[in-house]
Amino acid sequence: MTSTSAAAAARATVHGYPRQGPHRELKKAVEGYWKGRVSADALGHTAAALRRDTWQQLAEAGVHEVPTGDFSYYDHVLDTTVMVGAIPARHRAAVAADPLDGYFAMARGTQDVAPLEMTKWFDTNYHYLVPELGPDTVFAADSVKQVTELREALALGLTARPVLVGPVSYLLLAKPAPGVAAGFDPLTLLDRLLPVYAEVLADLRAAGAHWVQLDEPALVQDRSPAELDAAACAYRGLGALTDRPQLLVASYFDRLGEALPVLAKAPVEGLALDFTGAAAGNLADLAAAGGLPGKRLVAGVVNGRNVWLNDFEKSLATLGTLLGLAERVDVSSSCSLLHVPLDVGVEREIDPQIARWLAFARQKTAEVVTLARGLSRGTGAIAAELAANRADLAARARSQLTHDPAVRARAAAVTGADGRRSQPYAERAAAQRAHLGLPLLPTTTIGSFPQTDQLRGARAALRAGRIDAAAYDERIAAEIREVLAFQEKAGLDVLVHGEPERNDMVQYFAEQLTGALTTQHGWVQSYGTRCVRPPILAGDLSRPEPMTVRWTRYAQSLTDRPVKGMLTGPVTMLAWSFVRDDQPLADTARQMALALRDEVNDLEAAGSSVIQVDEPALRETLPLRAAGHAEYLAWATEAFRLTTGGVRPDTQIHTHMCYAEFGDILRAIDDLDADVISLEAARSHMQVAGELATAGYPREVGPGVYDIHSPRVPGAHEATALLRKGLEAIPAERLWVNPDCGLKTRGWPEVRAALENLVAAARGIRDGLPGAAS
Repeated sequence: MTSTSAAAAARATVHGYPRQGPHRELKKAVEGYWKGRVSADALGHTAAALRRDTWQQLAEAGVHEVPTGDFSYYDHVLDTTVMVGAIPARHRAAVAADPLDGYFAMARGTQDVAPLEMTKWFDTNYHYLVPELGPDTVFAADSVKQVTELREALALGLTARPVLVGPVSYLLLAKPAPGVAAGFDPLTLLDRLLPVYAEVLADLRAAGAHWVQLDEPALVQDRSPAELDAAACAYRGLGALTDRPQLLVASYFDRLGEALPVLAKAPVEGLALDFTGAAAGNLADLAAAGGLPGKRLVAGVVNGRNVWLNDFEKSLATLGTLLGLAERVDVSSSCSLLHVPLDVGVEREIDPQIARWLAFARQKTAEVVTLARGLSRGTGAIAAELAANRADLAARARSQLTHDPAVRARAAAVTGADGRRSQPYAERAAAQRAHLGLPLLPTTTIGSFPQTDQLRGARAALRAGRIDAAAYDERIAAEIREVLAFQEKAGLDVLVHGEPERNDMVQYFAEQLTGALTTQHGWVQSYGTRCVRPPILAGDLSRPEPMTVRWTRYAQSLTDRPVKGMLTGPVTMLAWSFVRDDQPLADTARQMALALRDEVNDLEAAGSSVIQVDEPALRETLPLRAAGHAEYLAWATEAFRLTTGGVRPDTQIHTHMCYAEFGDILRAIDDLDADVISLEAARSHMQVAGELATAGYPREVGPGVYDIHSPRVPGAHEATALLRKGLEAIPAERLWVNPDCGLKTRGWPEVRAALENLVAAARGIRDGLPGAAS
């Protein structure tokens, strides 16, 4: 096919789409099912209606080939675990008795059975359920979900492409099951897994699939020769099958690098590649590899992870180059649109001019369709869209919102001394022990307490004008009094005010920062039914006035015990927002750090002796390729130290991280120079405590003993067992006792019971330690 005929054949598609619905219908239906208010049939009807509406909207927008199989009740990796029959032994009876309840038990656990571990999906804020595999794992195909959803789309008269997690990425994302040797490599199961994929592919072909997409994002990471050989073997085997649809292997989030020629040479009919952001290098790499002669290329030129409008001229130039490198070039988003909100058109509180700079899932779909039309019919066919796009890009570039000279001058004046504490850690630790007078194994929580229906109702009533600010403030004050009273009664040592005034740990701060925008309906799935509204960092950042001092000071006035001031750190503010793409991330991080530094200093001046600056996203924002690690960690740790570097030696700085793999950033954790770090550890069975000990981490650590992402209440004996395991790695004088994460999403009954058990476990062990003081 010539470049001209390839252009004429160009079609529009996307990798996936937001699952929750315009009004978070799926979240409400699933949570209703958990509470017994929604039947399984009703949940199924809601899900089917959402899928139908999504596919029809995509088709009406001009998408030629809609994705199926990307929909999930909870997580698409968990769906893959079900598809290949890799059900953990402890969940098999529940899955056999009731597949839906068993599915949710794997995701959330029950009072008697622990869930699968949860961690971040590459460098995004989406969480997946980690497959548990071992040498005894037996795979068995279960393609019911994939076939059913394909048939639903075909019944609507649509061209559909099932999307599956590929076998190599599935195994690379897995971990050894409990009881299996830590050195077990799940990739050794590839030969056992491929026949299951072959069976699923045959089932999909029989159901009417012409193409199936196999996602292999793990191949954009640094991979060993053995892992690349495994990928080559996998696709040699799948490509050799006769009873299968055409195969489209997709990868995204970064450049494929050494994996690109492996996939280019594989006997599959097409590749889907990301050409945005860090993955823009795929263009040169593909040309160097000789292109994809005779194959289909799905070109991801619309960024599926950020919300800024596409630069049409730049994308068309990329597409024009790609026309000469493949038999057929289709236009797509870079990855699933799962990572962006649904529709900017429903946002009424964003300035209409600024809204023109933005593209959510529906607008990105329109961009894909426009680019496909421009590629296939020529730029004259989209002349009006090109003109409007140029005008919007220019308006953003010259806007005063994006450039604040005072902010830029302050950031430019930062010196190395601004990011250093006045005394080394050992001296600070002694001063803090004398000042705070805490016992061994001090107990605390991570920050938030349950956000009750009454709290959410009060917030909604304030927005709607049904109550005034004074009535709302009294509701917040009453909640703080209740939270403080419970913590004192339970026996916690370092308290929190519970954050009842905060809608979200990032959004709350963004609403008070100049240069940041927030949305009313911009929900994005984080895990399961947990959705967040990431702010949009549109311009230079500053803090006009204190953000947290008022309620922290009030809480401290109610108790003699220390109350932590609670802030979200600069890297997490960036990671859980949509960041500007017109300046380096390091520059935005420094601006954010200076704004937060002002808040830290004000908290200390108001009497806070313990201040926690959370950085749960430090690991997830790590570049996927090792070549980018040093540069990122340098500016990320500088931003944290800049935030916290101005406090007195006897002010104790805490930080918190959760649900990520920490082993490869231990040096960076040390470089933060925090006095205390709390980390997720319950689901991973205290793995991080051993990693910190091996790395020689010298500061105080609180590895979590209560998994707050599960509804089950751990008994005191479970917390005791985890603490004893923690003490094998960390001495008692440096070990804290706390949950894995904040308690915002949990209910009061389980929180009360779990925290009382946590305190009982700490006291039980503390009483047996030499030098213990209660």
